[in-house]
Amino acid sequence: MNAYALQLDTYKKNQFYTADKGTLLLMLYQGAIDFLRRAKRHLDKGQMAEKGTCISKAHAIVFELLSSLDKEAGGELAKTLEALYQFMLEQLMSAHISNNAKLIDDVISLLLTLQEGWEGAVAQVRKEGC
Repeated sequence: MNAYALQLDTYKKNQFYTADKGTLLLMLYQGAIDFLRRAKRHLDKGQMAEKGTCISKAHAIVFELLSSLDKEAGGELAKTLEALYQFMLEQLMSAHISNNAKLIDDVISLLLTLQEGWEGAVAQVRKEGC
């Protein structure tokens, strides 16, 4: 790893470890989206091992989102998110097994919608100073 790449890696790690909860949530969504976009590119090129690795990483992120839900405090929203995350996990497994790019697109679309919603919520909380 060259010096620039090492500095960039250090910067990204620091950004991750010092992020507030809202920023961290948005970073997780973006990470899953990025991995799924890479998975699609690998699928298009017939690079199945790389496709599988990227889907696996996105799957791990969605699983972490699911695992971190506070169902007691989150009420109906947490229940809805739980169902969506479970659906996404199932879609990702199916996409991996069947090499179906549409299933990957469907999960990307859901993640983008959720990311957009959370961006608004995080911005509102920051604006209110909470």
